Amino acid sequence: MPVQISRRAQRVKPSPTLAMTARAAQLKREGKDVISLSVGEPDFDTPSHISAAGIAAIKSGFTRYTNSDGMPELKDAIIAKFQRDNGLTYQRNQILVSTGAKQTLFNLCMAVVDPGDEVIIPSPYWVSYPDMVLLADGLPVTPDADAAAGYKITPRQLETSINPKTRLVLLNSPSNPTGAAYTRAELAALGEVLLQHPRVLIGTDDIYEKIYWANEPFSSLAQVVPGLYSRCITINGCSKGFAMTGWRIGYCGGPAEVIAAMATIQGQSTTNAATMSQHAAIAALNGPQDEVARMNESFRQRHDFFVAGLNALPGISCLPGAGTFYAFADVRGAMQQLGFRDDVAFADFILSDALVAGVPGSGFGAPGHLRLSFAVSQPTLAKALERIAEALKRGPARPG
Repeated sequence: MPVQISRRAQRVKPSPTLAMTARAAQLKREGKDVISLSVGEPDFDTPSHISAAGIAAIKSGFTRYTNSDGMPELKDAIIAKFQRDNGLTYQRNQILVSTGAKQTLFNLCMAVVDPGDEVIIPSPYWVSYPDMVLLADGLPVTPDADAAAGYKITPRQLETSINPKTRLVLLNSPSNPTGAAYTRAELAALGEVLLQHPRVLIGTDDIYEKIYWANEPFSSLAQVVPGLYSRCITINGCSKGFAMTGWRIGYCGGPAEVIAAMATIQGQSTTNAATMSQHAAIAALNGPQDEVARMNESFRQRHDFFVAGLNALPGISCLPGAGTFYAFADVRGAMQQLGFRDDVAFADFILSDALVAGVPGSGFGAPGHLRLSFAVSQPTLAKALERIAEALKRGPARPG
Protein backbone atom coordinates (compact mmCIF):
# COMPACT_ATOMS: atom_id res chain seq x y z
CA MET A 1 0.00 0.00 0.00
CA PRO A 2 1.49 3.39 -0.97
CA VAL A 3 2.40 5.85 1.76
CA GLN A 4 -0.10 8.69 2.04
CA ILE A 5 1.45 12.15 1.73
CA SER A 6 -0.27 15.08 3.40
CA ARG A 7 -2.35 17.44 1.29
CA ARG A 8 -0.20 20.26 2.62
CA ALA A 9 2.95 18.73 1.14
CA GLN A 10 1.17 18.00 -2.12
CA ARG A 11 0.22 21.69 -2.52
CA VAL A 12 3.81 22.75 -3.08
CA LYS A 13 6.23 21.95 -5.86
CA PRO A 14 10.00 21.46 -5.94
CA SER A 15 12.03 24.61 -6.51
CA PRO A 16 12.75 25.11 -10.25
CA THR A 17 16.04 26.75 -9.27
CA LEU A 18 17.19 23.65 -7.42
CA ALA A 19 15.87 21.41 -10.19
CA MET A 20 17.86 23.22 -12.88
CA THR A 21 20.95 23.33 -10.68
CA ALA A 22 20.66 19.56 -10.13
CA ARG A 23 20.26 18.94 -13.88
CA ALA A 24 23.35 21.03 -14.61
CA ALA A 25 25.28 19.13 -11.93
CA GLN A 26 24.27 15.82 -13.49
CA LEU A 27 25.55 16.94 -16.91
CA LYS A 28 28.81 18.01 -15.27
CA ARG A 29 29.16 14.55 -13.72
CA GLU A 30 28.74 13.16 -17.22
CA GLY A 31 31.75 15.20 -18.31
CA LYS A 32 29.93 18.11 -19.97
CA ASP A 33 31.41 21.59 -19.66
CA VAL A 34 28.30 23.25 -18.26
CA ILE A 35 28.19 26.92 -17.33
CA SER A 36 25.72 27.16 -14.47
CA LEU A 37 23.93 30.51 -14.29
CA SER A 38 21.08 29.09 -12.24
CA VAL A 39 22.39 29.24 -8.70
CA GLY A 40 21.57 32.21 -6.46
CA GLU A 41 24.74 32.78 -4.47
CA PRO A 42 27.85 34.95 -4.74
CA ASP A 43 30.93 33.33 -6.22
CA PHE A 44 33.22 35.15 -3.75
CA ASP A 45 34.67 33.63 -0.61
CA THR A 46 33.35 34.86 2.72
CA PRO A 47 35.58 37.79 3.80
CA SER A 48 38.46 36.48 5.86
CA HIS A 49 37.71 38.38 9.08
CA ILE A 50 34.22 36.84 9.13
CA SER A 51 35.51 33.32 8.59
CA ALA A 52 38.15 33.91 11.25
CA ALA A 53 35.45 34.86 13.73
CA GLY A 54 33.56 31.64 13.00
CA ILE A 55 36.72 29.55 13.40
CA ALA A 56 37.63 31.34 16.62
CA ALA A 57 34.15 30.63 17.98
CA ILE A 58 34.58 26.91 17.34
CA LYS A 59 38.04 26.86 18.91
CA SER A 60 36.72 28.76 21.94
CA GLY A 61 34.01 26.17 22.53
CA PHE A 62 31.03 28.14 21.22
CA THR A 63 29.42 24.99 19.84
CA ARG A 64 26.39 24.65 22.10
CA TYR A 65 22.84 25.92 21.97
CA THR A 66 22.10 29.61 22.19
CA ASN A 67 18.77 31.30 22.86
CA SER A 68 16.30 30.02 20.30
CA ASP A 69 15.70 33.50 18.93
CA GLY A 70 19.38 34.48 18.71
CA MET A 71 22.35 35.48 20.83
CA PRO A 72 21.93 38.82 22.62
CA GLU A 73 25.26 40.01 21.18
CA LEU A 74 24.08 39.29 17.63
CA LYS A 75 20.74 40.94 18.30
CA ASP A 76 22.64 44.04 19.41
CA ALA A 77 24.68 43.98 16.19
CA ILE A 78 21.46 43.69 14.16
CA ILE A 79 19.87 46.55 16.11
CA ALA A 80 22.94 48.70 15.37
CA LYS A 81 22.80 47.74 11.68
CA PHE A 82 19.12 48.65 11.35
CA GLN A 83 19.76 52.01 13.04
CA ARG A 84 22.93 52.75 11.06
CA ASP A 85 21.78 51.66 7.60
CA ASN A 86 18.00 52.06 7.70
CA GLY A 87 17.19 54.56 10.44
CA LEU A 88 15.04 51.94 12.20
CA THR A 89 15.04 51.56 15.98
CA TYR A 90 14.37 48.18 17.58
CA GLN A 91 14.72 46.51 20.98
CA ARG A 92 15.98 42.96 21.51
CA ASN A 93 12.44 41.58 21.80
CA GLN A 94 11.77 42.93 18.29
CA ILE A 95 14.61 40.94 16.68
CA LEU A 96 14.65 37.30 15.55
CA VAL A 97 17.70 35.44 14.23
CA SER A 98 16.92 32.47 11.99
CA THR A 99 18.63 29.86 9.85
CA GLY A 100 18.66 32.09 6.78
CA ALA A 101 16.18 34.72 5.61
CA LYS A 102 14.23 31.88 4.02
CA GLN A 103 13.35 30.51 7.44
CA THR A 104 12.52 34.03 8.60
CA LEU A 105 9.97 34.33 5.79
CA PHE A 106 8.59 30.87 6.51
CA ASN A 107 8.23 31.73 10.21
CA LEU A 108 6.37 34.91 9.26
CA CYS A 109 3.86 33.09 7.07
CA MET A 110 3.27 30.40 9.68
CA ALA A 111 2.90 32.98 12.46
CA VAL A 112 0.38 35.37 10.87
CA VAL A 113 -1.48 33.55 8.07
CA ASP A 114 -4.66 31.60 8.89
CA PRO A 115 -6.55 29.28 6.52
CA GLY A 116 -8.21 31.36 3.82
CA ASP A 117 -6.07 34.46 4.41
CA GLU A 118 -4.70 36.07 1.28
CA VAL A 119 -1.09 37.16 0.81
CA ILE A 120 -0.20 39.64 -1.93
CA ILE A 121 2.98 38.67 -3.77
CA PRO A 122 3.88 40.87 -6.77
CA SER A 123 4.86 38.83 -9.82
CA PRO A 124 7.59 38.13 -10.87
CA TYR A 125 8.39 36.74 -7.42
CA TRP A 126 10.97 34.60 -5.72
CA VAL A 127 9.88 31.01 -6.28
CA SER A 128 9.43 30.12 -2.60
CA TYR A 129 6.98 32.88 -1.62
CA PRO A 130 3.76 31.31 -2.94
CA ASP A 131 4.61 27.85 -1.62
CA MET A 132 5.34 29.21 1.86
CA VAL A 133 1.89 30.80 1.82
CA LEU A 134 0.31 27.55 0.69
CA LEU A 135 2.07 25.64 3.47
CA ALA A 136 0.48 28.11 5.90
CA ASP A 137 -2.96 27.32 4.36
CA GLY A 138 -3.11 30.79 2.83
CA LEU A 139 -3.89 31.90 -0.71
CA PRO A 140 -1.22 33.67 -2.80
CA VAL A 141 -2.50 36.66 -4.80
CA THR A 142 -0.02 37.64 -7.51
CA PRO A 143 -0.65 40.96 -9.28
CA ASP A 144 1.48 41.07 -12.42
CA ALA A 145 4.23 43.68 -12.74
CA ASP A 146 5.50 43.31 -16.30
CA ALA A 147 8.49 44.79 -18.11
CA ALA A 148 6.50 47.85 -19.19
CA ALA A 149 6.09 48.69 -15.49
CA GLY A 150 9.74 47.92 -14.74
CA TYR A 151 8.62 44.73 -12.96
CA LYS A 152 7.18 46.83 -10.10
CA ILE A 153 3.53 47.00 -9.06
CA THR A 154 1.69 50.30 -8.97
CA PRO A 155 -0.30 51.71 -6.04
CA ARG A 156 -3.47 51.06 -8.04
CA GLN A 157 -2.58 47.40 -8.51
CA LEU A 158 -1.90 47.09 -4.80
CA GLU A 159 -5.18 48.79 -3.89
CA THR A 160 -7.26 46.58 -6.18
CA SER A 161 -5.57 43.44 -4.81
CA ILE A 162 -6.48 44.19 -1.18
CA ASN A 163 -9.75 42.91 0.24
CA PRO A 164 -11.05 41.88 3.69
CA LYS A 165 -9.18 38.56 3.41
CA THR A 166 -5.80 40.20 2.80
CA ARG A 167 -3.47 39.53 5.72
CA LEU A 168 0.06 40.07 4.42
CA VAL A 169 1.96 41.77 1.59
CA LEU A 170 5.45 40.54 0.66
CA LEU A 171 7.76 43.03 -1.07
CA ASN A 172 11.23 42.11 -2.33
CA SER A 173 13.49 44.99 -3.36
CA PRO A 174 15.91 44.65 -5.08
CA SER A 175 14.04 41.74 -6.58
CA ASN A 176 14.94 38.15 -7.21
CA PRO A 177 14.48 37.44 -10.15
CA THR A 178 14.33 40.83 -11.92
CA GLY A 179 16.86 43.03 -10.14
CA ALA A 180 14.23 45.79 -10.01
CA ALA A 181 14.22 48.03 -6.94
CA TYR A 182 11.51 50.39 -5.73
CA THR A 183 12.55 54.02 -5.42
CA ARG A 184 11.85 55.98 -2.28
CA ALA A 185 8.97 57.75 -4.05
CA GLU A 186 7.49 54.45 -5.23
CA LEU A 187 7.65 52.98 -1.72
CA ALA A 188 5.98 56.11 -0.35
CA ALA A 189 3.14 55.72 -2.87
CA LEU A 190 2.64 52.06 -1.96
CA GLY A 191 2.78 53.01 1.69
CA GLU A 192 -0.03 55.51 1.26
CA VAL A 193 -2.23 52.63 0.11
CA LEU A 194 -1.18 50.35 2.95
CA LEU A 195 -1.84 53.04 5.56
CA GLN A 196 -5.52 52.78 4.64
CA HIS A 197 -5.64 49.05 5.51
CA PRO A 198 -4.66 48.62 9.18
CA ARG A 199 -5.24 44.84 9.27
CA VAL A 200 -2.59 44.19 6.60
CA LEU A 201 0.94 43.31 7.69
CA ILE A 202 3.92 43.86 5.40
CA GLY A 203 7.03 41.73 5.06
CA THR A 204 9.89 43.49 3.27
CA ASP A 205 12.56 41.14 2.00
CA ASP A 206 15.71 43.30 1.87
CA ILE A 207 18.19 40.44 1.48
CA TYR A 208 19.85 42.10 -1.56
CA GLU A 209 20.25 45.49 0.15
CA LYS A 210 24.04 45.36 -0.13
CA ILE A 211 24.00 44.35 -3.81
CA TYR A 212 22.56 47.56 -5.17
CA TRP A 213 23.68 50.34 -7.52
CA ALA A 214 20.72 52.62 -8.24
CA ASN A 215 21.17 56.40 -8.38
CA GLU A 216 19.60 56.94 -4.94
CA PRO A 217 20.41 55.26 -1.61
CA PHE A 218 18.66 52.02 -0.73
CA SER A 219 15.38 52.51 1.12
CA SER A 220 13.22 50.10 3.10
CA LEU A 221 9.47 50.58 3.47
CA ALA A 222 9.35 51.12 7.25
CA GLN A 223 12.07 53.74 6.84
CA VAL A 224 10.17 55.63 4.14
CA VAL A 225 6.70 55.34 5.71
CA PRO A 226 7.15 55.50 9.52
CA GLY A 227 3.40 55.06 9.97
CA LEU A 228 3.83 51.43 8.88
CA TYR A 229 6.56 50.67 11.44
CA SER A 230 4.16 48.83 13.75
CA ARG A 231 2.97 46.57 10.90
CA CYS A 232 6.23 46.06 9.01
CA ILE A 233 8.55 43.07 9.40
CA THR A 234 11.89 44.07 7.87
CA ILE A 235 13.77 40.96 6.75
CA ASN A 236 17.44 40.68 5.92
CA GLY A 237 20.40 38.35 6.34
CA CYS A 238 24.10 37.78 5.77
CA SER A 239 23.93 35.35 2.88
CA LYS A 240 24.07 37.61 -0.17
CA GLY A 241 25.88 40.81 0.75
CA PHE A 242 28.57 39.09 2.84
CA ALA A 243 28.92 35.95 0.65
CA MET A 244 27.76 33.80 3.58
CA THR A 245 25.12 31.59 1.95
CA GLY A 246 26.30 28.41 3.67
CA TRP A 247 26.55 30.04 7.09
CA ARG A 248 22.73 30.35 7.14
CA ILE A 249 22.01 33.54 9.07
CA GLY A 250 18.84 35.52 8.49
CA TYR A 251 17.18 38.04 10.73
CA CYS A 252 14.31 40.46 11.00
CA GLY A 253 12.99 43.36 13.02
CA GLY A 254 9.32 43.99 13.64
CA PRO A 255 6.43 44.28 16.11
CA ALA A 256 7.26 42.44 19.33
CA GLU A 257 4.09 40.32 19.29
CA VAL A 258 4.77 39.14 15.74
CA ILE A 259 8.42 38.43 16.51
CA ALA A 260 7.38 36.42 19.58
CA ALA A 261 5.00 34.30 17.50
CA MET A 262 7.70 33.74 14.86
CA ALA A 263 10.16 32.74 17.59
CA THR A 264 7.64 30.21 18.91
CA ILE A 265 7.32 28.67 15.45
CA GLN A 266 11.10 28.51 15.17
CA GLY A 267 11.40 27.04 18.64
CA GLN A 268 9.38 24.04 17.50
CA SER A 269 11.36 23.56 14.28
CA THR A 270 15.07 24.39 14.21
CA THR A 271 15.57 26.25 17.51
CA ASN A 272 18.68 28.46 17.18
CA ALA A 273 20.78 29.20 14.13
CA ALA A 274 24.26 27.65 14.27
CA THR A 275 26.20 29.16 17.17
CA MET A 276 29.49 29.63 15.29
CA SER A 277 27.58 31.20 12.40
CA GLN A 278 26.06 33.72 14.79
CA HIS A 279 29.53 34.70 15.97
CA ALA A 280 30.60 35.11 12.34
CA ALA A 281 27.53 37.27 11.69
CA ILE A 282 28.52 39.60 14.53
CA ALA A 283 31.87 40.12 12.80
CA ALA A 284 30.10 40.69 9.48
CA LEU A 285 27.70 43.32 10.79
CA ASN A 286 30.10 45.11 13.16
CA GLY A 287 33.27 44.79 11.11
CA PRO A 288 34.71 46.60 8.07
CA GLN A 289 32.43 46.82 5.03
CA ASP A 290 35.05 47.41 2.32
CA GLU A 291 34.82 43.84 1.00
CA VAL A 292 31.04 44.22 0.69
CA ALA A 293 31.55 47.35 -1.43
CA ARG A 294 34.17 45.60 -3.56
CA MET A 295 31.88 42.66 -4.28
CA ASN A 296 29.02 45.02 -5.09
CA GLU A 297 31.13 46.92 -7.61
CA SER A 298 32.12 43.66 -9.28
CA PHE A 299 28.48 42.62 -9.56
CA ARG A 300 27.60 46.00 -11.08
CA GLN A 301 30.31 45.66 -13.72
CA ARG A 302 29.18 42.13 -14.57
CA HIS A 303 25.57 43.33 -14.74
CA ASP A 304 26.42 46.05 -17.25
CA PHE A 305 28.42 43.64 -19.42
CA PHE A 306 25.94 40.77 -19.30
CA VAL A 307 22.73 42.75 -19.83
CA ALA A 308 24.27 44.47 -22.86
CA GLY A 309 25.30 41.08 -24.21
CA LEU A 310 21.83 39.58 -23.73
CA ASN A 311 20.20 42.52 -25.50
CA ALA A 312 22.47 41.90 -28.49
CA LEU A 313 21.09 38.37 -28.95
CA PRO A 314 18.28 37.84 -31.48
CA GLY A 315 14.81 37.54 -29.93
CA ILE A 316 16.02 38.36 -26.40
CA SER A 317 15.53 41.55 -24.41
CA CYS A 318 16.58 42.31 -20.86
CA LEU A 319 15.83 45.33 -18.68
CA PRO A 320 18.76 46.59 -16.62
CA GLY A 321 18.42 45.97 -12.89
CA ALA A 322 19.20 48.14 -9.88
CA GLY A 323 20.71 45.31 -7.83
CA THR A 324 21.03 41.56 -7.14
CA PHE A 325 23.11 39.30 -9.40
CA TYR A 326 20.34 38.21 -11.76
CA ALA A 327 19.40 39.17 -15.30
CA PHE A 328 15.77 38.47 -16.17
CA ALA A 329 15.69 37.99 -19.92
CA ASP A 330 12.50 38.11 -21.97
CA VAL A 331 13.01 35.24 -24.42
CA ARG A 332 9.57 35.15 -26.02
CA GLY A 333 10.92 36.43 -29.34
CA ALA A 334 13.54 33.69 -29.50
CA MET A 335 10.99 31.08 -28.45
CA GLN A 336 8.68 32.12 -31.26
CA GLN A 337 11.46 32.19 -33.84
CA LEU A 338 12.64 28.70 -32.90
CA GLY A 339 9.22 27.13 -32.30
CA PHE A 340 9.33 26.54 -28.54
CA ARG A 341 6.00 26.08 -26.77
CA ASP A 342 7.13 27.30 -23.34
CA ASP A 343 10.08 28.64 -21.40
CA VAL A 344 10.77 25.28 -19.74
CA ALA A 345 11.47 23.73 -23.14
CA PHE A 346 13.53 26.77 -24.12
CA ALA A 347 15.62 26.59 -20.93
CA ASP A 348 16.15 22.88 -21.58
CA PHE A 349 17.35 23.73 -25.11
CA ILE A 350 19.81 26.32 -23.80
CA LEU A 351 21.11 23.78 -21.29
CA SER A 352 21.38 20.82 -23.66
CA ASP A 353 22.59 22.69 -26.77
CA ALA A 354 24.53 25.62 -25.31
CA LEU A 355 25.48 23.95 -22.02
CA VAL A 356 24.32 27.05 -20.16
CA ALA A 357 21.94 26.56 -17.22
CA GLY A 358 19.29 29.18 -16.44
CA VAL A 359 15.94 29.00 -14.67
CA PRO A 360 12.61 29.25 -16.57
CA GLY A 361 10.68 32.42 -15.78
CA SER A 362 7.44 30.48 -15.27
CA GLY A 363 8.82 29.37 -11.90
CA PHE A 364 8.85 33.04 -10.90
CA GLY A 365 5.36 33.75 -12.21
CA ALA A 366 6.63 35.21 -15.52
CA PRO A 367 6.37 32.72 -18.42
CA GLY A 368 8.51 33.49 -21.43
CA HIS A 369 11.51 34.61 -19.40
CA LEU A 370 14.81 33.13 -18.30
CA ARG A 371 16.61 34.04 -15.07
CA LEU A 372 20.36 34.00 -15.46
CA SER A 373 22.75 34.63 -12.58
CA PHE A 374 25.85 36.70 -13.28
CA ALA A 375 27.53 35.57 -10.04
CA VAL A 376 30.39 34.14 -12.11
CA SER A 377 33.48 35.74 -13.65
CA GLN A 378 33.15 38.08 -16.63
CA PRO A 379 35.11 35.72 -18.94
CA THR A 380 32.63 32.97 -18.01
CA LEU A 381 29.74 35.30 -18.82
CA ALA A 382 31.34 36.09 -22.19
CA LYS A 383 31.63 32.37 -22.94
CA ALA A 384 28.00 31.83 -21.95
CA LEU A 385 26.84 34.58 -24.30
CA GLU A 386 28.86 33.08 -27.15
CA ARG A 387 27.35 29.65 -26.56
CA ILE A 388 23.79 30.98 -26.41
CA ALA A 389 24.35 32.98 -29.59
CA GLU A 390 25.63 29.90 -31.42
CA ALA A 391 22.74 27.76 -30.17
CA LEU A 392 20.18 30.36 -31.29
CA LYS A 393 21.83 30.50 -34.72
CA ARG A 394 21.80 26.70 -35.11
CA GLY A 395 18.36 26.22 -33.66
CA PRO A 396 17.09 23.02 -32.05
CA ALA A 397 17.22 19.64 -33.72
CA ARG A 398 13.50 19.44 -32.90
CA PRO A 399 11.40 22.37 -31.69
CA GLY A 400 10.25 22.07 -28.10
